[in-house]
Amino acid sequence: MCYDCLMKIDILTLFPEMCENYLTESIIGRARKAGFLDVNCHNIRDYTVDKHRRVDDKTYGGGTGMVMQAQPIYDCVMKITGSSQAGEDMPRMIYMSPKGKTLTQALVKELAKELTEKKRLLVLCGHYEGVDERVLEELAFEEISIGDYVVTGGELPALILTDAVARLLDGVLPSEDAFTQDSHYNGLLEYPQYTRPEIWMGRSVPEVLISGHHANIEKWRNEQSEKITKEKRPDLLK
Repeated sequence: MCYDCLMKIDILTLFPEMCENYLTESIIGRARKAGFLDVNCHNIRDYTVDKHRRVDDKTYGGGTGMVMQAQPIYDCVMKITGSSQAGEDMPRMIYMSPKGKTLTQALVKELAKELTEKKRLLVLCGHYEGVDERVLEELAFEEISIGDYVVTGGELPALILTDAVARLLDGVLPSEDAFTQDSHYNGLLEYPQYTRPEIWMGRSVPEVLISGHHANIEKWRNEQSEKITKEKRPDLLK
């Protein structure tokens, strides 16, 4: 297998085990084992020069909390990219931040396309009060948010981004139908889904779905998608 040819996502984190526990399971785990995707979790602490392996310090200007230092992050990026300085054939650099642009399905498609073409994304997980602004500027990180709220660290957002992007890559899911019918992929929410038994608690599966008439089923699903989107997320229709 040509590992240099694989699409790669590098996650820079203080908690690599936390990320690995998720990435070894389910669809993403199977995709990694099958060789469709190479995801690596790098411990930023491995690149600190502090004997106590500290990677944070007090914030200038006062205030509570600590800030992640620039140098360990910079050295980690240089090592895993094989670069000697910033700007030297760098992958797309992403910092998971509540200040960033919101992760949408359109952005996920863009990142998946870029990963397919350039073969690499790098995702930085912040922690504490955030990251020294200078390393974000020096390495030209773009900031991406998973929503207008704050979580403890960037690991969960990084895993969400990785999962969303990975499932659009060739070979990760059985076919394109596995994701093109999902909510948001084409701007609409997904139609309702049903499985056996045909009647449950007095509620029946819509008759059209057991009719075997594929054109009518497709028409019903399209109508339901539009109806549900109008009811639950009318903003999407704009």
